[in-house]
Amino acid sequence: MNSPAVSPVVAVASPTDGIPMVSVATAHDPVRRRRLALIARGRRARMAATVVVVFALAGVNVANHVLGWDTMWLGPLGAVALLGFARWQGLSWHQLGLARHTHARGIRWGLGVIAVVGLVYLVGILLPSTRTAFLDVRYHLPPAGALLTAFVMIPVGTILLEEVAFRSVLWGFLSRHARMWQVLAGSSLLFGLWHVFPAMASATGNEAIGSAVAGLGPFAKAAVVGGTVLFTALGGVLAGELRRRSGSLFASVGMHWATNSLGVLFGVLAWRLAA
Repeated sequence: MNSPAVSPVVAVASPTDGIPMVSVATAHDPVRRRRLALIARGRRARMAATVVVVFALAGVNVANHVLGWDTMWLGPLGAVALLGFARWQGLSWHQLGLARHTHARGIRWGLGVIAVVGLVYLVGILLPSTRTAFLDVRYHLPPAGALLTAFVMIPVGTILLEEVAFRSVLWGFLSRHARMWQVLAGSSLLFGLWHVFPAMASATGNEAIGSAVAGLGPFAKAAVVGGTVLFTALGGVLAGELRRRSGSLFASVGMHWATNSLGVLFGVLAWRLAA
């Protein structure tokens, strides 16, 4: 007669036998520890990738504003490099705000924001009391120059890199190990800090801003830089919220283009009305 098969499960001794009780789960502890180690390693790798992106953006900022590299090639090249790194690190197009099924919704949000900003700007230049805010000497341009700036220089040299950097790639990396409000706050704060160098230039090279803070003495430059960082960080919160609600990068791109490029076009119109 065949002997009964022996079960591979080790019997657990009773405490009354005088032998310490051994849990069956103990046999699986090495596997569990290995899995936890792999999870921890993955978390460290994701955090390291996020840090790489932040340092890369810092380097691009220095190259642009300190070394004087041309943003017309630096912007597109930086955007492509960031997207390539994000995809290599496993981020999906949905995590980057560029999934095909979100394009239409993002474009609708973007066009809506453009319409709202355009209306606000129109009211601003029609009222004499607020028209002077649009009289920026940088935008005292002929129509051809204004169109080139609004539709080529600003989108390619500024918006492309900043939106890919802060509302696409950095947003996607942060969302791997942070809650949504933390992603929004972190990307917006870094977006504000991104404008430290331009703010320093404005404090020394923009006559209107310089005269506005002249009474602050040695704290004038710090006030300009702090105010610019705060203002752009709040703008980053609004742009990030548009990106979050729409699920698409195109919504924040629309807002960015409206505030920058429409400012140029309405500035030209304001100069003509003031003539």
